[in-house]
Amino acid sequence: MDVVATKPYVSERRPLRHLDPILLLSVLALGIVGLVTIYSATHASLVAQRIDPGFYLKKQLTFVTLGVVVILVAASFDYRFVKVYAGIIYVASLALLVLVRTPLGTTVRGSQRWFQLFGFQLAPSELAKLALVAMLAAFLSQLRSSDLSLQALYRATAIAAVPGLLVFLQPDLGTSIVLVAILVGILVVAGARARHLGVLALTAIVLIFGALQLGLVKDYQIARLTAFFDPQNDPQRSDYNRTQAEIAIGSGGLLGRGYLKGTQTNLDFVPEQHTDFIFTVIGEEFGFVGAIFVLMLFALLIWRAVRIALLAKDPFGTYLAAGIASMLAIQVFVNVGMTLGIMPITGIPLPFVSYGGSSFLTNCAAVGLLLNVHMRRLV
Repeated sequence: MDVVATKPYVSERRPLRHLDPILLLSVLALGIVGLVTIYSATHASLVAQRIDPGFYLKKQLTFVTLGVVVILVAASFDYRFVKVYAGIIYVASLALLVLVRTPLGTTVRGSQRWFQLFGFQLAPSELAKLALVAMLAAFLSQLRSSDLSLQALYRATAIAAVPGLLVFLQPDLGTSIVLVAILVGILVVAGARARHLGVLALTAIVLIFGALQLGLVKDYQIARLTAFFDPQNDPQRSDYNRTQAEIAIGSGGLLGRGYLKGTQTNLDFVPEQHTDFIFTVIGEEFGFVGAIFVLMLFALLIWRAVRIALLAKDPFGTYLAAGIASMLAIQVFVNVGMTLGIMPITGIPLPFVSYGGSSFLTNCAAVGLLLNVHMRRLV
């Protein structure tokens, strides 16, 4: 009797027993892939500029170290506290999105979406992703009816629309797509009806058409979309990035050219190769086999996130994990898709692989929350 009575107590006091090692190992492997490919993508150009060839590698290694701390912190407390403070987190993220549009924000290549802090760039749009996941999960988990009404769906959409509009105006089309994917993913898991989602999609089409008519979409964004649908009619060479990315990946063949031996990579033919186009390094230097290996790591990561959503103890945990799974899945699909030519170029980093602190730490926080939900599924 004593042994039976102590089982719930042990389960509650030792959630570490239910850690998901597969999730952690997949994230660790992707982080290592990121370090290796970032060095390959940047060392040649840095040497040519007489800069330390390990400059970006060392900075990313700092982000990886901080990321481990973020994962531990995000997994340490009970995830249900996030539900209590979701409103505050959401409002704080909106405040940062507004502040970044003021003189406090930094403009880079026509986009004002970063704060410059101690030599690092902080992107509030990255934080807004998790804030939206938390807010939608908190809102939908409070609904009493299991049947999601059209009114509740529109309220959830309004929650996502505010940060979505602020991000879109930066402009940051890539993150806007991620926010939409988070909304749709959580709504599907919450039981939204197909016809209600159809109404939502129709509304989105009308709003997109309105944005085009009002000139809210920048000329270079329109040029990228036009080049994607009609590559032959591209006088502005807007499709240059994608063309070079396809050449790099195609030249890798089955086994790749070898580490640090990619000509497209070493000669800087592919712009932004250490960030948005990092997958081209993998394709060129490690070939089809290396690319498939990395995609399998992502598939493993997303599968574990979906599994955690299914095993979660409460609706909030389910929606939280589902939102994170949607966030990661859309980023991988769009990033890899634009390097393969099946998606337009939108500027989405590859999770855990692309260079950048804001994206990496946000994704680490997301993984920490996934571990949190999984460890406490029996509590």
